[in-house]
Amino acid sequence: MKKSLLMVGVAAAAVLTLAAAPALTQGKTIKIGFISTFSGPVAVIGNDMRNSFELGLDHLGRKMAGLPVEVIYEDDGFKPETGLQKTQKLIESDKVDFIVGYIWSNVLLASLKPAVDSKTFLITTNAGPSQLAGELCSPYVFSTSWQNDQTPQAMGLYMNQKGVKSVFLIGPNYAAGKDMLAGVASTFKGQVLGQELTVWPSQLDFSAELSKAKAAKPDAIFVFYPGAAGVQFLTQYAQAGLKGQIPLYTAFTIDELSLPRQKDLALGVPGAQEWVNDLPNPTNKKYVADYKAKYKSFYGAQTYDAAALINSAVVAVKGDTSKKEEMRKEMEKADFKSVRGDFKYGNNHMPIQSFYLQDVVKDAEGNFVLKTVATIVKNDQDRFHGKCPMK
Repeated sequence: MKKSLLMVGVAAAAVLTLAAAPALTQGKTIKIGFISTFSGPVAVIGNDMRNSFELGLDHLGRKMAGLPVEVIYEDDGFKPETGLQKTQKLIESDKVDFIVGYIWSNVLLASLKPAVDSKTFLITTNAGPSQLAGELCSPYVFSTSWQNDQTPQAMGLYMNQKGVKSVFLIGPNYAAGKDMLAGVASTFKGQVLGQELTVWPSQLDFSAELSKAKAAKPDAIFVFYPGAAGVQFLTQYAQAGLKGQIPLYTAFTIDELSLPRQKDLALGVPGAQEWVNDLPNPTNKKYVADYKAKYKSFYGAQTYDAAALINSAVVAVKGDTSKKEEMRKEMEKADFKSVRGDFKYGNNHMPIQSFYLQDVVKDAEGNFVLKTVATIVKNDQDRFHGKCPMK
């Protein structure tokens, strides 16, 4: 009799457990906070990131593990202090499961602590400051983009291949600008004849910097200016008579957002990138075709990947986002279809990935487009991962 009662008790407990499992997620939504710049002259970048994330959710049926997804968009106003405030709001008031976005490295660095302290997963889809890859790495922070130094490091390698013996570096005076110029210098084997860091984001007159570069007589100039500043720099570079005289190499200065305004000014100016719109994999082809049909630009490819990364974690825990350790382990696998093809995570949650040479060409309709020319480096790991305490 006691054995029978025991079996009945075990059976009843099993039934209760099964009944409780769906109850854990019943009525739940997957809440995602998204922080970027949606106002001012650089809003075009933030809007492109948002559009790409929305497209990623559309391709997922706007559900993860069968649960609806709620996204709360916040504008950082291009200011670190505002980014911090919005990050705190998403964590404390909105109680989001994930935070996504961040264009600017200084905004991300200011916003990092509350996310890490609260153990809220943060996925940066653009900013990649060196500190985040090194001493400030965290189990709760992932990147679907790059570490800032990696793209210019690839360009430094390419300049070596081209036999460039000397270079003059120009970029903005903030975290990413410093990382970019340091990245070039770390792989370039020639002589760095000079370096100019300009006031960011207010300075759009580069005549003094271009004069200094011209006077130094380098074999080449390397420049990093995203957004409107990149358009202004290329315009003034040509006006100064340097186009065709001193070759220009770039990172993030020419992209699908700035190219329609740069047009022929961008011809003959090579850049490096971890993603170009013509990469021949099925996920990328679908992303590009659907994005082009709806929005006409491509800046947010790595933000599109963020939706798939989050989905892989949510599916792994069947929607129970309280299982943070299980979600972390799943995201570390990078087990999703990326627009850039295969990549994997290093110990610091930065992608180990390939970087490509891109050039500007005219298509059959006379439009200026970016084209993949070559692979500069395969499976590149950032140079700060050894400083990350995670192993």
